[in-house]
Amino acid sequence: MSSGLQGSLMVDIAGTWLTSEDRQFLRQPEVGGLIIFARNIESPRQVRELSASIRAIRPDLLLAVDQEGGRVQRLRQGFVRLPAMRAIADNPNAEFLAEQCGWLMATEVLAVGLDLSFAPVLDLDYQRSAVVGSRSFEGDPERAALLAGAFIRGMNDAGMAATGKHFPGHGWAEADSHVAIPNDERSLETIRANDLVPFARLSRQLAAVMPAHVIYPQVDSQPAGFSRLWLQDILRGELGFDGVIFSDDLSMAGAHVVGDAASRIEAALTAGCDMGLVCNDRLAAELALSAAQRMKLSVPARLARMRGQGLVTTEYRQHPRWLAALGALRSAQLID
Repeated sequence: MSSGLQGSLMVDIAGTWLTSEDRQFLRQPEVGGLIIFARNIESPRQVRELSASIRAIRPDLLLAVDQEGGRVQRLRQGFVRLPAMRAIADNPNAEFLAEQCGWLMATEVLAVGLDLSFAPVLDLDYQRSAVVGSRSFEGDPERAALLAGAFIRGMNDAGMAATGKHFPGHGWAEADSHVAIPNDERSLETIRANDLVPFARLSRQLAAVMPAHVIYPQVDSQPAGFSRLWLQDILRGELGFDGVIFSDDLSMAGAHVVGDAASRIEAALTAGCDMGLVCNDRLAAELALSAAQRMKLSVPARLARMRGQGLVTTEYRQHPRWLAALGALRSAQLID
């Protein structure tokens, strides 16, 4: 019997292949996704084999990676080293280049059997947040939305659904939510006029959104990813967003404000997240799984929209669009 609450877990593994313990863990119906990190990656071929071994157990699992470009790029050996998004914005034909970059990134990720990269970053670059920095396209909200929209078009053309992050904007808060609990003291009016603009402009193009582990005390005392006000009233209600909401990693320090892993997954899903990520801590993932089992969750149907749709073969490097995209990014000196 379902409790009426919907939700699912995304977890990770320690190595480059599945252990028997991993296999058992991934068979649990409450686990709906797996994210890979640099430690899980040796080569394109090995990632394809890992993806295939996961799909042999659970064909329905969403397989994800953080492949934004710049310093946040897990797939490196044997993959194109993508530029930071801020570097694209400085070019006169930035919109075209952003689209090529989105297509290139998505094509490579899909070709190794993964469904999605959590991209693009929609945070604004205020020259304040070291953790956001060059991951952001721009400081100007309208231009950030324009370039991110082009990047999403490229992703979509390749067959990948886009995830905008970190709602409602991590660019102003200076602390790094991986190791601290950032605060953004600005008013809702200021955030609405600036940081929310890319999310509002792109709410129809985005298949998913990932909220920030940031507290906006003038709006709510909870971090955005645990806030019904941010997720239900503003994201779903005001912006009309009907896609998937992924929590950011619930093992990050910015999430610890709500308690242990069981409390965090319960708070994230109750606030409105469709899938809670619990990474880099198997014990925490097990606690979250137990909590999810007690909650008797049903899997949100909208998660199926995140499956990769690309008909990509391993021969994609011969594709005319691949050669053209590579050429354009090289001509702009964005890649080697």
